[in-house]
Amino acid sequence: MQTIEIIGAVIGLLYLYLEYKASKWLWPVGVLMPIVYVWIFFQSKFYADMGINVYYFFASIYGWMRWTKHQSEGSELPISHTPRRYILPLSLIGTAIFAVIAFILIRFTDSPVPYGDSFTTALSILGMWLLAHKYVEQWWFWFFVNIISCGLYIWKGLYPTSILFAIYSVISLFGYFKWKRMMK
Repeated sequence: MQTIEIIGAVIGLLYLYLEYKASKWLWPVGVLMPIVYVWIFFQSKFYADMGINVYYFFASIYGWMRWTKHQSEGSELPISHTPRRYILPLSLIGTAIFAVIAFILIRFTDSPVPYGDSFTTALSILGMWLLAHKYVEQWWFWFFVNIISCGLYIWKGLYPTSILFAIYSVISLFGYFKWKRMMK
């Protein structure tokens, strides 16, 4: 497992670097990375994280289409703030996703951390959507996902993945401020 986990971590670092740079090339890497992590999380019984990687696969295709659509129209999708009118719907959707995933994990799996897994998965679903729309606040979602996930992966003994998520946590902060500067 260690070798595939290291490969996944390297791909993840490349993805994060491209995201930090707001490069459209993050999306093709984002299609590859979930394939590796579906296997890793299945083996570790992180079923919601496994499922979120299936979502990441399709969300990366959506993000690629959304970002390149603007370029084909002669402009780049601008980095912007999440519209205030989205806050309540996103909060309700996130809560519903968390509740459904927690219910499924508790009722139908042997997940050792159903609430943590559900929480990070719900935030990740919202974070990917925010990223696809190039909203700067996506970085805060990833910061919390990464911090919590880092702890969960240490607890489960996934050390290369926990190191990756610790790095993700730090870069999430830098990414937020970089994107804020890029907005101006």
